[in-house]
Order: sequence, then structure tokens, then C-alpha cells
Amino acid sequence: MKGYIMKTIMHKSETRGTANLGWLNSHHSFSFGNYYNPERMSFGALRVLNDDIVSAGMGFGKHPHDNMEIISIPLEGALEHKDSMGNTTVIKKGDIQVMSAGTGIFHSEYNKNSDKEVKFLQIWITPNQRNVTPRYDQITLNNEDIKDNLYQILSPNDDDDGVWIHQNAWFHLGQFNEDHTENYTLKNNKNGVYIFVLEGNITIEKQELERRDGLGIWDTNEIKIESKSASKILVMEVPITH
Repeated sequence: MKGYIMKTIMHKSETRGTANLGWLNSHHSFSFGNYYNPERMSFGALRVLNDDIVSAGMGFGKHPHDNMEIISIPLEGALEHKDSMGNTTVIKKGDIQVMSAGTGIFHSEYNKNSDKEVKFLQIWITPNQRNVTPRYDQITLNNEDIKDNLYQILSPNDDDDGVWIHQNAWFHLGQFNEDHTENYTLKNNKNGVYIFVLEGNITIEKQELERRDGLGIWDTNEIKIESKSASKILVMEVPITH
């Protein structure tokens, strides 16, 4: 970005907050629950990034949310969702689920299987509109779309690729072979980008990221991503203030 110097903040996997409740093993990239770090409250509008493992047959009982955009991305297994809007669904790897909590909802999430864990990302984005009518949506990705490509899975637009939310945010998912290079161009140069490594090793601006590391980047128009091994990443562009 002309007149600016790119800024970054690294969150190594092992520095995340943890919660192990027996049935739930969760890692928090930002302050959540009993994990509080005043220097890691959010990355702009990205308020929560939880990496959850739920034991067989267990889950989160009915609980409320309001005025938050909630995205769930299953990584392994099957997650059963029920909510006060009347939705009962099961989401699996390859699915992307979104809820706009708005004026208020109740929902529950349980591991659908009685013989294996479910692993998923739970992501909260602060909305740009309060007290909207609650809504639910989900999509299923074609695995070919993300191979050696950053494929859009979320945007502010209901007629664009992926699910949509009440915020000027864009998510992309990519799965790369070794030695693949990808450039990400920001949709809005006032936004920042948080890159989360699901698998593998990548390099961004001479910084090496490994599995479950996160890197926040702002004051730039474009980001060069180099895959050093077979890798899978989630790129989250969100409004940011620093």
C-alpha cells in the first residue's frame, strides 16, 4: 500500500489459549472463556477463532447468541446442529456453515458419531449491523475448487461465491502442493488479513508458518504465500483498526 509499510503479528500454535474439559479440547487464537489475554482480544472484526475437538457423542448443549456472525468449518467427523430457527442439520468436512445471530438465537452442537471425534473451527465475526433478523445457511464445497487455488467461501454478498455475512469480510480456503506460490489481493485496502495454517508449512514475507500458526497482516494490498510442503490454509480478510 503506497505510503505504508506492511505490518504483521505472529501467533504461534503453542501460544494459543487452551480449554480441556474432558469431552472438549479447544485451542483459542483469541481471548475466549477462561482464556484472557489483553493483547489477543481480536484481529479487527475477527473476534473468535477456536480450534475444537469434541469427543464421540458429546457436544455443546442449547445456548444463546446475539449480534455475532458465527461460522463453523468441520475438519473431521460430523457435527449435528439444532437451533431455535427450526434448523436441524449435520455438517461434515467440506461444508461451511454460517449463522447471523442478530436479535438472538439458541442453538446446540453435538458430535453426531458415537465412535469418533469431531474436529471443527468455530469463528466469530463482529457484524457491521446490529439486531438483524437471525438467519442460517450452509454450503458444500467441491474439493477440486480449493486445489492449488484460494477459493472464496465467504463474502458480504448473498449473490457471490460462498456463504455471506453482515460484514465487509472475505474468507478463502486453499489446499496447495509443495512449492506452490499464491498471491492474495485484498478486496479492501483498509482491511487486514489473518492467515491460519490448517496443515503443512508456508512462508509469508520471509516468515515461516507451521500447522495451526496464525499470522495477521495489514497495511498492504497484496500478500505472497509460498507453500513449502503440502498445505492447507484459511485466509480471513476483515475490517481492522490499529
